[in-house]
Amino acid sequence: MQPTSSSTKTPLVPAGPFVALDFETADYGSDSACALGLVRVEGSVIVERRSCLIRPPRASFTFSYIHGITWRHVKDQPVFGDVWPRMAELLDGASFVAAHNAGFDRNVLRTCCERALLPVPATPFVCTVRLARKTWKLRSAKLPDVCRHLGLPLRHHEAASDAEACARIVIAVRDSLHRRDA
Repeated sequence: MQPTSSSTKTPLVPAGPFVALDFETADYGSDSACALGLVRVEGSVIVERRSCLIRPPRASFTFSYIHGITWRHVKDQPVFGDVWPRMAELLDGASFVAAHNAGFDRNVLRTCCERALLPVPATPFVCTVRLARKTWKLRSAKLPDVCRHLGLPLRHHEAASDAEACARIVIAVRDSLHRRDA
């Protein structure tokens, strides 16, 4: 049985395996990915985690105060075009990509792929902000607030932790909808 929203009778979360993704960026440019976390889920089980630092195209960092990453941390790391082909393997056979505020991460992925002359994945995105709002009617659907509501650990703005939190939110939504529909 596929989880559905009772008000729309359409799938709230597509069935099948999925990948949760989180980017951290160095500056306001969508091409400035400096960290990436991916978590693959099959059924309700996390089967693989991958994360890496990425050398962005510019040495200027605007958002170090948020994620703690500086040019010193990434200057010797590979660029996105060298990192993505190995990371993208996790998307093979995935029904969707989950991200918190999915529009941001989808745009970073698209821009980084285009700048690296790599194909942009066609896998659809599902936004865990929207899922949390629809499922639990939370006043705030910021990632730390959703994690607090679900009792999930989080090291916010660490790409690997944020991606895992997104994966666990989708799993919790699926579980909640299955119990409601049972």
